[in-house]
Amino acid sequence: MAKPATFSIIGGSGFRAQYFLRIAQALPEQFRISGMVVRDESKGRAMEDQWHVATYRSLEQLLANEQPDFVVLSVSSSAAFDYMVQLSERGIPVLAETPPAPNLEGLLQVYDKLIRQGARIQVAEQYQFHPIQEARSTIIQSGQLGSVNQVTVSISQFYHAVSLIRKMLGVQYEQVKIKAMRFESNWVAGPNRSGPPTEDKLVKSERDLAWLDFGGKLGIYDFTKDQHRSWTRSNHMSIRGERGEIFDNRISIQDPSCTQIQSELKRINKGEYENAEGYFLKGIMAGERWVYENPFMPARLYDDEIAIAACLSKMAAYATGGPGFYGLPEASQDHYIGMLIEQAIVSGETVVSVRQPWAESN
Repeated sequence: MAKPATFSIIGGSGFRAQYFLRIAQALPEQFRISGMVVRDESKGRAMEDQWHVATYRSLEQLLANEQPDFVVLSVSSSAAFDYMVQLSERGIPVLAETPPAPNLEGLLQVYDKLIRQGARIQVAEQYQFHPIQEARSTIIQSGQLGSVNQVTVSISQFYHAVSLIRKMLGVQYEQVKIKAMRFESNWVAGPNRSGPPTEDKLVKSERDLAWLDFGGKLGIYDFTKDQHRSWTRSNHMSIRGERGEIFDNRISIQDPSCTQIQSELKRINKGEYENAEGYFLKGIMAGERWVYENPFMPARLYDDEIAIAACLSKMAAYATGGPGFYGLPEASQDHYIGMLIEQAIVSGETVVSVRQPWAESN
């Protein structure tokens, strides 16, 4: 049996870092935490008590005591750059969070100091690895939809949504023209990062809409602030090709014999009714065919954790010489387009992208 991949975490007291801790705890045969950098001593002690993992106050202390296969960088985008440079200089692979820099100036600095130097860095953009997105990608790759030319993403905001738009359309670094608007209305206050609502009240809702024209391919961005936590708003994705579409979980196709074909993307869970195998997602089926099988079953992980576990698994392979899966050029492009969407919303004008230097590194 292969030994588990070991990784350290920088910024271990944040809520995002705890995703990685929970995953390692649920999958001990695959992952092991090799120390965390938590600058605040009291928070570090609390993390040690809760997770039984050693904590250190600095990167130097961590590396003097641990030998991780790679490091997960779970800090703000403004703080990430210096850590990426330090780890790259030491030859240590890095799994960073999105976005890799806070603005275009920072992205250009990432290109100049890291991408051009061949830094071994990947980015944990997990939305593409959610089970439902993996299933939809399988349908696209099967060719049943023909060439995909339109995608609507109403799932998450800015660079996360852009990563899905580009993936489903098969777009890389092509020029994009963006028109956008913001619509304001009232809705009932729902859950936020602090938890469920504590009082019944109406608050302002901001719905951002953007049309991304890649020249023959259209991406539609539709996101309402806090939509992904809301009890009263749904997430949505539509993928349209020459021969059919995926509308959320419904697949509609017209085959070459002019026959109408319809099926559903159906989640298959274990542990329901009389099943005693444990509670976990087994996979997703389209008709009689498996289009996604959960590689981490029977661990009891929810979809976002499954997606982050996929990033960790791919990073473990990358750290030992395997292929990249979402590098700094892609992350930079998605964040750049996300910033252009914001610019188009604020200005009300059509915004056109400019080819950036990281596009030439692929």
